[in-house]
Amino acid sequence: MTIAAILQTKGGDVLSLAPDDTLSQAIALLADKRIGAAPVIENGQILGIFSERDVIRCLNADGAAALDKRVRDAMTTPVRSVDRNEPVIGALSLMTRQRIRHLPVVDGGTMIGFVSIGDLVKYRIDRIEADAAAMREYIQSV
Repeated sequence: MTIAAILQTKGGDVLSLAPDDTLSQAIALLADKRIGAAPVIENGQILGIFSERDVIRCLNADGAAALDKRVRDAMTTPVRSVDRNEPVIGALSLMTRQRIRHLPVVDGGTMIGFVSIGDLVKYRIDRIEADAAAMREYIQSV
């Protein structure tokens, strides 16, 4: 089971932010699309990840004035990423160790997808359930 299998199901479309977007614009994207994070991209390069956690941290530090800050000043860096051949369990382990919930999927320096810990857990559960169903079917047929 690799990240490529998840991208086949989920697809590679990724919403992103620009580093000069305001936090207000970024929050609107997260809320409108019901997502928890988005990569920050400039000239095809991933500069950081902007997440709900970044919003909370900025609001705590600066209050309502944080809404006028630029995403580049609030995003999380450095970016951790995986390639499409990374085993799902390896990506889950990385996310757990680094305490992150989102990973860009990169191929040859180009982002080809974006996965969340929820995507990975859902995929693992679906596989476990499919294996259990196959085992039950096998046992009943014997």
